[in-house]
Parts: sequence; structure tokens; C-alpha cells
Amino acid sequence: MSASKPTVERIESAQVGQYVSYRFFKVDPAWRRLPVEEREAGKEAFAEVVEEWATRMQGLRTYNVSGIRPEADFFLWQITERYDDLLELGAALNGTPLAGWLTTPYSYLATTKPSVYTDKKRIRQGKVIPREAPYLVVYPFVKKRPWYFLSFEERADAMREHAVVGGKFVTITNHTTYSFGIDDQEFMPAFECEEPADFMHLMMTLRETEASRWTEQDTPIFVGALGSVRSVLAVLDGAAVHATAG
Repeated sequence: MSASKPTVERIESAQVGQYVSYRFFKVDPAWRRLPVEEREAGKEAFAEVVEEWATRMQGLRTYNVSGIRPEADFFLWQITERYDDLLELGAALNGTPLAGWLTTPYSYLATTKPSVYTDKKRIRQGKVIPREAPYLVVYPFVKKRPWYFLSFEERADAMREHAVVGGKFVTITNHTTYSFGIDDQEFMPAFECEEPADFMHLMMTLRETEASRWTEQDTPIFVGALGSVRSVLAVLDGAAVHATAG
């Protein structure tokens, strides 16, 4: 008997080129009462792991949300073609002294794939390529289930309108990825922008589109400021402020 041909689902799965993860961290306030030398050693070990893994993954960036969201201080944007990289990086970070003082209030997983609403003549492999904008807005997204019972043409029309509106905001880059079956949400929208207010104006405009009618969930929303891992960790105990003052 000849070997069976790959199914359509398997072929599509093979085309998924990247896993994308957002992992959020919150430091225990008690950590700030440790001796400065102990805090510095913990941050140094954590930073060394992130910096080493940044050379092994397609993308690994650190964002500061300290003082903005009460449940998180910073997050990692992780992009890799190998799922086990996420597990191994997690284990490496857990081995640092700082990890004993960190909780992970949120962690999201998604993958890349071409949009089904893209013109077939122009369809290409979905891929996340960050452009190093100063801010990243990210949140989990779920559509109302009746959306999937609309005809493809109805959904395509709504998404085309959505894309036309989004395309008018040229300072914003969309990096939406897909989470069906591998995490609680359906999508992980992520938008690089030059100014957080730019994204606010985009979302206000999108509220008036047909696609917005079918939103079930689009929170919590995080607006992270891009920084080196060392600069972001320095914010945790105000070391950056003390260094500037000194």
C-alpha cells in the first residue's frame, strides 16, 4: 500500500513558520527591600539569559509596562520557529535568582499563518518581522461565535473594510497571529506604533466598522515601551532613576 498523501490540514500546519509568545512578569515588592548587591546580581543573571537567547531566536524583545498596568512590570515578545525554544528559555529564566521573586500573571501563545481573507494572487507566508517601533500594543482577541457562521463573502467584506481603515494609519504596523486550539484566545493582535495615542485613534475608528460588531473579547490591553532588557530591569527597583540622579 502506498503512503497516504498529507491532508490539507497537515499541509497548512507545515506552512506555519513562527511561534509568537508574550510573557508578562510582575516582581514581588519585597524584592525591592533586598540588599542592592543581591538585586543587581539577580537582574544581571536574568539579563544574561535574555541576551544569550536573543541570538538564538528570530525575535526576543523586552517591553516596560511598570507603572501602567498594576498586574505586570514588563513583558517579553518572543518569536521563534521552534516551539521548544519557548520552553527552554522559560527553564533558563526560572534558573535565575530573580525568577524567585517574579510571577507570570499573563502568558499568551500564537502562531503565524497567511490570512484567509488575503487576495490569493498576493497571498504569502505570514511572518512577524518587528520594525523596532518604540511602543507595542498587544492583547488577546476572541470573536463572537456566530461570526464563523456568516458566509465567507460576508466575512471577507467586513475584513476588507477593516483593512482599508487600518491602512490609513501609516505609523502603525499590525502583527496579528493565531491561537486557535493552542491557547484560550483566538488571535493575538500586536501593533507597533510611534505613539500610544496613534493606536487609540485607530481603535476609535475601527469601532465604526462592521467587523467590530463581532468582537467578543479584546482585553486586557498592554502598551509596552521597548527597551534593552537591562534598562527594563533597572526600572524594577528604580536603579535607572538613581543612576540618572547620581
